[in-house]
Amino acid sequence: MKNTQHHLPAILGTLLILFLSYSTGCRILPEGEVDPTPWDNPIIRDIYSADPAALVHGDTLYLYVGHDEAPEGATTYVMNDWYCYSTKDMIHWTNHGPVLSVRDFAWADGNAWAGQVVHRNGKFYYYVSVAQASTGGMAIGVAVSDSPTGPFTDALGRALITSSMTKFSGQPRWSWDDIDPTVLIDDDGQAYLYFGNTYPKYVKLNEDMISFDEETGIQPLLLPFVAGLPFTEALWIHKYKGKYYLSWAAGWEEQLVYATSDHPTGPWKPGGKLMTHAENCNTSHHAIVEFKGKWYIFYHNGTLPGGGSYRRSVCAEYLTYDEEGNIPLISPSP
Repeated sequence: MKNTQHHLPAILGTLLILFLSYSTGCRILPEGEVDPTPWDNPIIRDIYSADPAALVHGDTLYLYVGHDEAPEGATTYVMNDWYCYSTKDMIHWTNHGPVLSVRDFAWADGNAWAGQVVHRNGKFYYYVSVAQASTGGMAIGVAVSDSPTGPFTDALGRALITSSMTKFSGQPRWSWDDIDPTVLIDDDGQAYLYFGNTYPKYVKLNEDMISFDEETGIQPLLLPFVAGLPFTEALWIHKYKGKYYLSWAAGWEEQLVYATSDHPTGPWKPGGKLMTHAENCNTSHHAIVEFKGKWYIFYHNGTLPGGGSYRRSVCAEYLTYDEEGNIPLISPSP
């Protein structure tokens, strides 16, 4: 008994370190050991989270995620709001809570799916996938805020993109065609919105960021097969050294691939496979961003206890480029 009491503080200290390591997503290393990725995945552990989108503003990275609320064993998504987290060092994260909800769109009735926040003209615009009550299909809405942490409010009082706008001749229809918006504001000030499931599309946004050029209209985005895989969903656009990189989820179960172009609308040259299939999760959705001199990719898997395809968790890895601008294959966390 005496011996147990003598060692009790050390035992409790070890347990506390292990608990903090798990709850914060920070990896504890032996003294003197350097970790090339000084965080543990998943990086978000207080909720089930999915469909990450990253925004760098000032000295802070803001991470916007969908909120998986499905019960364990569910076979469909339950998603009603979007959360925001922030960090200054990729290790310590602040949870800003839900910053936007399906209820904030009077015309919507569910499915708080993937979105992205961009900053322009002193405001933050949140483009999201959400179910449209009048049609039952998915649509793209846009919300606006004066702060990256919200609250965001509906900017239009209606959807920006609806399924009635995007029927192209000869293509079959699904209720989830119009999802997964990603936005690029190019160096010349022109903004582009890319979106779609199975059939990718884009529009040129007007300077107000809540309408698009109706003369150009909604255009099909012509993407190549990459690594032998067809386009599925989850577009993300970014630039590196003057080149446009468009990446997406391909095939099923989904893997991430990318293509490059000298122009924001193509033609697109196949790049290669970006990331293999994520653990315990049939979908893949990602964001790519540079933060304080390093490039990162955020994605989701299903590895938290009780997790799976409908109870996902956001992770992060470093992303690099070789001398030719190619992105080496990234392995997702197990």
